[in-house]
Amino acid sequence: MDLNQAYYLVHVVDKRGFSAAARTLGIPKSRISRQVKALEETLGTRLLNRDSRRMSLTEAGEAYYRHAKMALECMAAAETAVRRDKDALEGTVTLSCSVGVAQFALGRILPRFLAENPRVILQIQASNDFSDLISDGIDLAIRGHFKLLPDSGLIHRRLTEVPWHLFGSPSIAKQIGPSGSPADLDGLPGLTLGWRPGGNSWSLQGPDGANASVPFATRMRSDDMVTLKLAAAAGLGVVALPVYTCTEDVSAGRLSRLLPEWNAGLPEISLLMHGRRGNPPQVDALAAFLRRELPNVMNGVSGF
Repeated sequence: MDLNQAYYLVHVVDKRGFSAAARTLGIPKSRISRQVKALEETLGTRLLNRDSRRMSLTEAGEAYYRHAKMALECMAAAETAVRRDKDALEGTVTLSCSVGVAQFALGRILPRFLAENPRVILQIQASNDFSDLISDGIDLAIRGHFKLLPDSGLIHRRLTEVPWHLFGSPSIAKQIGPSGSPADLDGLPGLTLGWRPGGNSWSLQGPDGANASVPFATRMRSDDMVTLKLAAAAGLGVVALPVYTCTEDVSAGRLSRLLPEWNAGLPEISLLMHGRRGNPPQVDALAAFLRRELPNVMNGVSGF
């Protein structure tokens, strides 16, 4: 079946003549006439009865027109489906991040990304240990760091800086007072994030470039921020955590920020991904979404 010849015949019938079909298609009438004549010669039968005044389909022409029109409509539908599929994001994206980022940041924004891209499957590897993007098959990774990340051949995209604050129960906050100083932490037990030994002091940055190192005795050590927040709310000690992880607790009165003029660190948050070219579209789309939305979640906190 010559689709071009079928296409011309269908247009001639639909427009009720060669001249009207030529005007619609923007091509010479003679070309359409030649194509229809060639189609009739190929089929070995006349499809159109035509004279100087009118044109009509023969019985064979009616049968051919009906099937040809259906075939052309199916072809148009197939092209539309292919274009739609090409534009729609589809596939799996594997994202690595810390447990805290997954719990307190990504959970607020990723449902929207998935709702906008229903054919994307997202796999989140939440761990406080760094994973190797290449050997572990990871597409994107969110990393918090105080120093420059080592040159690994990966693309680094800076997302934001996230302040860490000291938090404690309202009773501890009352004990220290709203204008307390690092010296007021003396004797208070600490709640430490992570399993590695050491880290039994708070390195604080204050107004006018002031710095202070405050040692403490660890009362509890955990790699789970929720556990540490519950312990702090129960009055078991002071904990240093990223500000975005405690927003709701402070608003609800479960936790209070201690030493409002001091912070316990300002690490940079970066997005790591593979080379500049060749990433699947769904990976690039999620990377762009995270670069746009994650800083808002991590820094959209005020009032404490």
